[in-house]
Amino acid sequence: MAKLVSNVYGDALFELAVESGRVDDFLKEAEGVIEVVKKDDGFSQMMNHPKINKEEKLQIIDEIFKGRVSDEIVGLLRMLEEKDHIKEIEGVLDYYIEKVYDYKKIGRATVSTPLELTDAQKADVEKRLLQTTEYSSFIMNYIVDPELIGGMVIRIKDRVVDSSIKTQINKLSHELSNIQLKVGECAP
Repeated sequence: MAKLVSNVYGDALFELAVESGRVDDFLKEAEGVIEVVKKDDGFSQMMNHPKINKEEKLQIIDEIFKGRVSDEIVGLLRMLEEKDHIKEIEGVLDYYIEKVYDYKKIGRATVSTPLELTDAQKADVEKRLLQTTEYSSFIMNYIVDPELIGGMVIRIKDRVVDSSIKTQINKLSHELSNIQLKVGECAP
């Protein structure tokens, strides 16, 4: 199976970062580039515009990023443009960031609750996550979602722990509808 573009370039950047001892530097730069790309619609429009030729796009990359990020990151951006993969810039850098977090055993968790948690509750949630995962620290993101009614939903990568009352009600409702169908099926 062919590796995704984001994985190929992200792996290469990660290997270079580890070999050169610049994992943290490249991490900060990758986060900064993603922020620029997400905030500035003009950049994406210029890089994807069919009437702007490749040389002009490479010049745009240099003008925006040279001197602000390392030559290696500028080189990566230029290579993505040269190979017609510039649309994958966020995917490549997100992949790199995930690799760094895994390498450093940093987890990213999103915790949704119906009410704002106190600092003590947040500390308890993080402590529990540290006890039940392989991570040595977490970057926590808390979201208030009143539709949950009670309980919480915790997401770490593709894992979800959902102890919300909303989900429990939905499960119970589904089970009750199955029971009603079975009763109805048995009636003459």
